[in-house]
Amino acid sequence: MTTDTKTAPISLTDKALAEVRNIMQEKNVPAEYGLRVGVQGGGCSGMSYLLGFDKAKDSDEIYNVDGVNLIMDKKHAMYVLGMQVDFQDGLNARGFTFSNPQAKSTCGCGTSFSA
Repeated sequence: MTTDTKTAPISLTDKALAEVRNIMQEKNVPAEYGLRVGVQGGGCSGMSYLLGFDKAKDSDEIYNVDGVNLIMDKKHAMYVLGMQVDFQDGLNARGFTFSNPQAKSTCGCGTSFSA
């Protein structure tokens, strides 16, 4: 487990960071937890995004993004390099969105992609 000062492979918008901090406070997420971002098999296009609070494991990289610990399995970085996570809070949609330049195709739900 390493804590690096290098740049995270993904970025979070100000709205996304504010919502993450909000959730951490409202749900009393323990201080040793961070925001895990990654991918997993499944979804209509073959892979789906993983976003949640977790403790870091030995195979993880930890990045500090404006005071939020971002946790990512080293093997996932190639699938999300350059991705931007945003938070939408509109009338039609509310939730986190993913803009991923590594995705060859995405599905209508916006949480599934193929690489």
